[in-house]
Amino acid sequence: MSAAAKRRRTVDDWSALEYTAGFHSYVTTEAVPATLPIGQNSPQKVAHGLYAEQLSGTAFTCPRATNRRSWLYRLAPSVKQSAYAPAADACPHLTADFPVCDPNPRRWSPLPLAPDGSAVDFADGLQTICGAGEPALKDGVAIHMYACNAPMVDRAFCNADGEMLIVPQLGTLHVTTELGRLCVAAGEIVVVPRNVRFSISPDSAALAAGGCRGYCLEVYAGRGLVLPELGPIGANGLAEPRDFLNPVAWYEDRPCPDGFRITTKYAGKIFEAMRTHSPYDVVAWHGNYGPYKYDLSRFHAVNTVTVDHPDPSIFTVLTCPSFEPGVAVADFVIFPPRWLCAEKTFRPPYFHRNVMSEFMGLVGGSYDAKAAGKDGFSPGGASLHVAATPHGPDAAAYAAAIAADTSTPRKFDGGLAFMFETSAMLQLTKAAADPANTAAQPNYASHSWDALPRAVIPDGFSANGK
Repeated sequence: MSAAAKRRRTVDDWSALEYTAGFHSYVTTEAVPATLPIGQNSPQKVAHGLYAEQLSGTAFTCPRATNRRSWLYRLAPSVKQSAYAPAADACPHLTADFPVCDPNPRRWSPLPLAPDGSAVDFADGLQTICGAGEPALKDGVAIHMYACNAPMVDRAFCNADGEMLIVPQLGTLHVTTELGRLCVAAGEIVVVPRNVRFSISPDSAALAAGGCRGYCLEVYAGRGLVLPELGPIGANGLAEPRDFLNPVAWYEDRPCPDGFRITTKYAGKIFEAMRTHSPYDVVAWHGNYGPYKYDLSRFHAVNTVTVDHPDPSIFTVLTCPSFEPGVAVADFVIFPPRWLCAEKTFRPPYFHRNVMSEFMGLVGGSYDAKAAGKDGFSPGGASLHVAATPHGPDAAAYAAAIAADTSTPRKFDGGLAFMFETSAMLQLTKAAADPANTAAQPNYASHSWDALPRAVIPDGFSANGK
């Protein structure tokens, strides 16, 4: 089978997709040989009668080190579509409105896959939990969860508001984009940049099992997600650039007699336009702006080998820096299986009040600071501790930690948790804050911390000190 034939596999053949490696690498890929122009980007006549179209991820005048764009060579330009119209019924649970200000800690159980038995695709299955800022000003973040049990058929989603980092928790996703396809399983992530059109469908196994579920971080800030600086860690560690995978060119020349919907989120509102053919018609492309995926098991964790629990920042996979040095618009942090070996140390995460807001999810297994099970922190569930809100290990985790033998190392291999951390003051959507929300755990705080005993100072000591 030729290279071109391999890259034009049928939609159902996802078992051996090809990728190129490297974070924000410059990719040159073509599904049909001799398609890409040589020595220029926009020739008078493109090979095979294709159209040249630039997809910009940054302003034209950004410095070369941060400038991101790709040139696409496609069967028809993106302008061949109907006018956008408001779509009141599309993405009914997706919003940029965060009206509920509440500093209390929150936790939610996993979303049901099909609460009313209906078919829900990825776009309509997105449910906004919290956020802050204004997408129209490219300032802030939003956090969503998703549950879907149907493919996106003749429909693409396009987010003009921000970059989307998607964390599958249950089921494998087939992700089709203008720049190629990616197969993303639980334990991996996929990032879809601003303005890239894409469709997500559960694979056949997930469909048979009832669907897919997971989380999504949306970053409004125009700078987007990058690898964190390593500082004193040195040249190696954390997420290695070579472990990020980019799709290769793949296209379909497919008419859609009933129309192909382009669902677009712009300034927090949903609009739709129609096309007569599939928009996944990019025969070749080159550039450094496109989707990518990453296997979280390849993360090189760094940890203490003497005393004390390190700050969670050492587990940062991706970050979106703000213009204040050392402060992130958003961080994506994981808590993977790792060795714990600090002596005479409380090894779980410590009690904390933060200037940042923390949204946590659990991909699988358990988290070492919270109990699982009913009304616990279970895979597919989530918790939110906003800025200044006290949080930390629950009473059971605390009791086990202070009684543990720390003279020998112990490997924590019970699960994979993650955190979306942001400097924004997160607020809730009405749906997430609704007391009638069946996923909400209203007794989270009392279940976690009411049983913590107060310390007792021995007799003979003055409360006033010396």
